[in-house]
Amino acid sequence: MSEYFFPRLESVVALAPYRLHMTWSTGEVLELDVEERLRRHPALAPILDPAVFAGVHISEWGQSVEWFDEEFGADNLYAWAKEQNGEVSHEMFDEWMTRNGLSLSRAAEALGISRRMVSYYRTAHKPIPRQTWLACLGWEAVKPDANGMPRRVPSAHEYAALHA
Repeated sequence: MSEYFFPRLESVVALAPYRLHMTWSTGEVLELDVEERLRRHPALAPILDPAVFAGVHISEWGQSVEWFDEEFGADNLYAWAKEQNGEVSHEMFDEWMTRNGLSLSRAAEALGISRRMVSYYRTAHKPIPRQTWLACLGWEAVKPDANGMPRRVPSAHEYAALHA
């Protein structure tokens, strides 16, 4: 994970129950509830012990948080925290591009922004504005052809039928 492309995790503190308080190189301070993720994977069950959970620390290379020999990558933590706080994560943006088979250039064309900005959004170098995410969802709903913008948006019924 390149320091240039992803915010660097600068500190992590365990909060009870199963919340992480994280400070990022962007100046953001985000909290993340990891209980569901810990309970979902049996191999992570030992971390549910409050004494073990309290021992969370940044890994030696600073690219994850860890407890004994289990870890969560910093890029995942950043995305999960953004999503829990009602924001759009770089993972959501990348999934939108992948789901729609869009390259950087095609995504830029679809959204009417620069290829560089698409790259920034996809790699968490810049936050994704709410209106950009809404444009992604709108584009996906209508999937306009390369010759122009759609003249109408499908009804909720039509949209549901297309995505059933």
